[in-house]
Amino acid sequence: MNPVRLAHRVTDGPGGPPVVLLHGLGDTAGTWDRFAASLAGSRTSIALDLRGHGASPWPGAYTVDAMVDDVVAFLSDAGPVDVVGHSMGGHVASVLAARRPVRRLVLEEAPVPPREGDPLPDDPPARPPGPLDFDWEVVAPMRRALRAPNPRWWQGIERLATPTLWISGGPTSHLDPARVVSAAAAMPNATTATVPVGHLVHDDAPDEFARLVIPFLSADGETPTP
Repeated sequence: MNPVRLAHRVTDGPGGPPVVLLHGLGDTAGTWDRFAASLAGSRTSIALDLRGHGASPWPGAYTVDAMVDDVVAFLSDAGPVDVVGHSMGGHVASVLAARRPVRRLVLEEAPVPPREGDPLPDDPPARPPGPLDFDWEVVAPMRRALRAPNPRWWQGIERLATPTLWISGGPTSHLDPARVVSAAAAMPNATTATVPVGHLVHDDAPDEFARLVIPFLSADGETPTP
């Protein structure tokens, strides 16, 4: 698939590598507005609408690789960046970091696919009524992709030396926190933190999210204690 031109919003900060923000399935760049405002005291952020979402093109063809290709193309003239991804955007970020320079990586409630065996159970949602700000056709293929066994993804993160912070929403999330711990343990330079508010950590605990992430992204900041 050919890359599409991604819509985005920039929040200017004083310097340092830009922080690229990738939203979850069915969301848009606007989900990051509060965090981007918190980050503006130290860094510039770039929140993207991934393909099929918001103001970016809705081409009707959706795969993880296509979303990664779009972001790689968007960043073609950029140097190293930091990347923060939520849910589907976190999975895209984990693949992106193997494709181009990423200085630091934050994966908030990112789905962890099985290494092998059967796909993870799925209970597909019904389409909400009324107009949507994303293409409903993106839902089924992306949910299938994120639940399918993927040994290639595991091989990629096992080699990924990028300093990485995994954030779990704890036992009330629909994603198993044990899988997050397993993925982080497989990486050379990863740590985990739990904010027990469910899947939408940056929305439901914005201050705690910022307290964890901003020091981690700081050039001189320490990795948060799990």
